[in-house]
Amino acid sequence: MNTNDKTLKFKTNINCSGCVAQVSQSLNEAEGICHWDVDIKNPDKVLSVHSEGITAEEVIQKVQDAGFKISPINN
Repeated sequence: MNTNDKTLKFKTNINCSGCVAQVSQSLNEAEGICHWDVDIKNPDKVLSVHSEGITAEEVIQKVQDAGFKISPINN
């Protein structure tokens, strides 16, 4: 595992499979993301991004550009 690898977590308003589909293109095309998923069953709609170099700020911008609210969760 690369030392830059980490999991970033965010609270979002991505709350259904349609929303996930809407944000998929932005996150799938982003440089530095290994894998991501959204727990739509969690009340906070937690987005987990397994980073390979992308910053939290870059993830936030990608999600906002797709039309969703997002805020970091501090571990």
